[in-house]
Amino acid sequence: MSAIRILHVDDEPDIREVVDMSLGLSAEFEVRGCASGAEAITAAAEWSPFLIMLDVMMPDMDGPTTLAHLRKNPRTCEIPVLFMTARAQAREVEQFVALGAQGVISKPFDPMTLAAQVRSHLHAIRLDTMRKIFVQRAKSDATALTSCRLALAQDASAATLGRIRTIAHGLAGAAGLFGFDRISSDAAALEEAVVAARSRQGGGGAASVVDALDRLTAGMQGEWSTQRAHCA
Repeated sequence: MSAIRILHVDDEPDIREVVDMSLGLSAEFEVRGCASGAEAITAAAEWSPFLIMLDVMMPDMDGPTTLAHLRKNPRTCEIPVLFMTARAQAREVEQFVALGAQGVISKPFDPMTLAAQVRSHLHAIRLDTMRKIFVQRAKSDATALTSCRLALAQDASAATLGRIRTIAHGLAGAAGLFGFDRISSDAAALEEAVVAARSRQGGGGAASVVDALDRLTAGMQGEWSTQRAHCA
């Protein structure tokens, strides 16, 4: 397995050396150091690290300014960034996250536990990545459910009901894992409605499926609209 590339940015050579030593003890990390924001912008585009550890207070170009430049480049805009700073009170952390940082590592840090801190942040980053992948899948599922909704108006066939149940089952199982509890419960209700409709003689019960499907898709649309508002 390839080592996790980490770009560490700090104008203090002693700190760069300590970080390199602390993380270099683990074979899972490959660390490269940069002495300035400008150097980091170039290195990030060329080296494509998985994570950037970025000092906040630096001369010429500070951490927030460096992050802003990284976000403007398509090659670096998605790289997770951890700020390293002595300003790690709750209010400051919220401000740094609002700027686009994944999190904060406090200074001074313990060299013996730095690797564990980084692993913890990497775990959160992976979960966040998985959540984004789920959201994209869920949006695709919503489009498929809309097509199924149109098909139901013509004929509540076993194939259409089966497709709806498959999508609803997947959403019910995964949505709650990523904090979308309403989508999970609405999807479970849709699956139950499909099961009930398919068990009735003559294929009755399509109306209840339509109602449950409409609740689910409306709830999903509301969730995505809320997310867009938060990102605006």
